[in-house]
Amino acid sequence: MNKYVALIRGIGPGDPRKTNDKLRGVLEGLGFTNVQSVISSGNIIFESAESDVQKLENQIEAAWPKVLGFHATTIVRSYDQLQNVLKTNFFSDLTHAEGSYLLVTFFKQPTKPIFDVPYQPPNKPYVVVGYSDNVLFTVTDNTILKTTDLMTWLEKQFGKDITSRTPLTVQRIIKRMEAS
Repeated sequence: MNKYVALIRGIGPGDPRKTNDKLRGVLEGLGFTNVQSVISSGNIIFESAESDVQKLENQIEAAWPKVLGFHATTIVRSYDQLQNVLKTNFFSDLTHAEGSYLLVTFFKQPTKPIFDVPYQPPNKPYVVVGYSDNVLFTVTDNTILKTTDLMTWLEKQFGKDITSRTPLTVQRIIKRMEAS
């Protein structure tokens, strides 16, 4: 069995259609096993014999509107892919804090930045510090500007087939995958 996480875009507390119980229920209904959620921001781990990630993404994305009445970009990554994200170490010795808010952005489709990395957009308090294997790594000074500005900039650059997590969340997902 292969271990995966479904990183679902736009999930947060407040929408009763998007609770962890309901999200897990959709994946269980699709026949996936060992389905678990990690915090309440759209991180659902599961196991499947299927090895085609794009097929899994399409299957899960098609289920959201049918079962729960909403559309959401869903990016599936394997345990090994998540391990590689943490091994890249683009954040060096930085600590995730308000002045150095670390973010990992996952791309659904193969995407390459159109700028050289590292890159700081003009007059912005965030820096793209790395890119590897369809994942972008950014650092924002949230004492100057909140990450919502970064998210808007990322969407303008790359479209909406992306979703972001902190490295701490990626670590939590990996730990839960290891424990299951």
